[in-house]
Amino acid sequence: MAKTQETIQKFGRFLSGMVMPNIGAFIAWGLITALFIPKGWLPNEKLASLVEPMIYYLLPLLIGYTGGKLVYDTRGGVIGAIATMGIVVGTSMPMFIGAMIMGPLAGFIIKKFDKLIEDKIPTGFEMLINNFSAGIIGGIIAGVGYLGIGPIVESLSSMLGKGVDTIVQAGFLPIASIFIEPAKVLFLNNAINHGVLGPLGVEQVSEFGKSIFFLLEPNPGPGLGILLAYSLFSKGSSKQSAPSAIIIHFLGGIHEIYFPYVLMNPILILAAIAGGASGVFTFSILGAGLVATPSPGSIFTLMALSPKGEGFAVLAGVLVSTIVSFIVASFFIKASSKNEDDKSFEEAKEKMVALKGKESSVVKTNSFKNVKKIIVACDAGMGSSAMGASTLRGKVKKAGLNIEVKNTSIDQIPQDADIVITHEKLSDRAKKVAPNAKHISIDEFISTPVYDELVQYLKENNSTKTFSKNEVNSNEDREQEQGSSKILLKKNIKLGLKSVSKEEAIKEAGKLLVDSGYVNESYIEAMIEREKKLTTYIGNGTAIPHGVGDAKKDILNTGICILQYPEGIDFGEEKAYLIIGIAGVGDEHLMILSNLAEILNDEDMVEKLRTTKDVDFVYEKFTKK
Repeated sequence: MAKTQETIQKFGRFLSGMVMPNIGAFIAWGLITALFIPKGWLPNEKLASLVEPMIYYLLPLLIGYTGGKLVYDTRGGVIGAIATMGIVVGTSMPMFIGAMIMGPLAGFIIKKFDKLIEDKIPTGFEMLINNFSAGIIGGIIAGVGYLGIGPIVESLSSMLGKGVDTIVQAGFLPIASIFIEPAKVLFLNNAINHGVLGPLGVEQVSEFGKSIFFLLEPNPGPGLGILLAYSLFSKGSSKQSAPSAIIIHFLGGIHEIYFPYVLMNPILILAAIAGGASGVFTFSILGAGLVATPSPGSIFTLMALSPKGEGFAVLAGVLVSTIVSFIVASFFIKASSKNEDDKSFEEAKEKMVALKGKESSVVKTNSFKNVKKIIVACDAGMGSSAMGASTLRGKVKKAGLNIEVKNTSIDQIPQDADIVITHEKLSDRAKKVAPNAKHISIDEFISTPVYDELVQYLKENNSTKTFSKNEVNSNEDREQEQGSSKILLKKNIKLGLKSVSKEEAIKEAGKLLVDSGYVNESYIEAMIEREKKLTTYIGNGTAIPHGVGDAKKDILNTGICILQYPEGIDFGEEKAYLIIGIAGVGDEHLMILSNLAEILNDEDMVEKLRTTKDVDFVYEKFTKK
């Protein structure tokens, strides 16, 4: 059962992976449709002429290219687009499903061909053979698509469309929520929305100018009702975190934020189903629909993609689904709140990580042999990655492994790295810089379970010699101890500060670094820019703002400052109580970050640092040897 679920999730991620990168193009087409068609907000015959070429040519070709690229990089993408053109020209309807078939198929074929002729190409003929093989094979697949696959897919699509129309006309569409809402919590939401409902919706828009299918999965109502019930009738951390989750979910459109709340109390899936079904029923009777896939599923996106004069129908469906899910969820939350605690909420979040597939699948392989160097990399190479490397280094040493663990920026990953660990948003860049290394993607640098699994695996399978605890104490640690008192000055520890915005807190930290002669003033803007690209919140109420890689030129000396906000600063969905500004020239600041990594694993110590009024206590904890 678990293997089947994993296979379904992989297939779902692959389907959504073909559409998600192109959502901007879908929204552009949707907005042009909503604005300029005869029934649009600003009817314009010339601009409306963009609608048909985009839906028949641009969007399928983008999907075909992306599907081929997922299988075999750019070469697969190019031939995927060629193959998709065959079915686009050979049919009379938008070929989204066909593109999802032809793109990956073409990428797979050219990949197998290249493997077949590998090491058989005469020197000097590589470019000639690569280009002509892509052209010939692409032309053949396009012809097969035009003559054979296209008409078959068109017939199947017509049958599917008629079946769907029958379901809609019979009023059975609300039943779809029985499948959609549980699938969302299992992280199949993107696969359902972009892989199934999206193509059906696009074909419906081409005929009717709008589609209800765009509202089935992105409707924020069911999740909003559940979060509202938690904020009123729950207790502990789930109650405290629900209001901020509401903002992220309803206004930001990130639906994954409410999944842990359902996983903590699985009976709440009934609330989601009831809310979803009632919302779909309302959409149906009011004739609601959108002109394109709303991504993310924010209320703002839904309204922006509503046809002219039909925003009320969309709002009504969202409101009804919110009320129904709230009523049902309130009943179950009241009944179970006496058994709820913070631990159950944390366990639910861990379940969510496991379901999303971020945990260790890459670690559990047989490919990590004779590992000598592990690199933890981030954008700047001195903040998040330094913390992660420090945490991992401690675990490696404790296990007695003779493996070097260092941190660096993405652009400076050494070519002799055996394993590279990066944030999931930076993995693609890291793979280009170090294509020969094994890459592990994580979602946070400090508390990820991947470190423990990796160390355990290396301990059991790595053939590199191991040493005792005393033998692995390197000179590096002793060098980092020297000069730590200059890196963190007591005057740069500020306690009991009043809460401000995230940007103002970062500016305060940057100003301390400037005033102490660690950085130029332009470094402050670099810190803010870094935060916009990727949050520096590292968990357990702590954030470590620092500049992006290019800002290293503005660093004069290595320095750190510590700001304590007892009431917290909002860092996205989490609150930070300790803001640690960092400017690192080399590795001089790593000892302090190592201490911080150790502190973050001790919740009692973190709580003391959040509330203490003793500067000496904070200084001692961060500078201890």
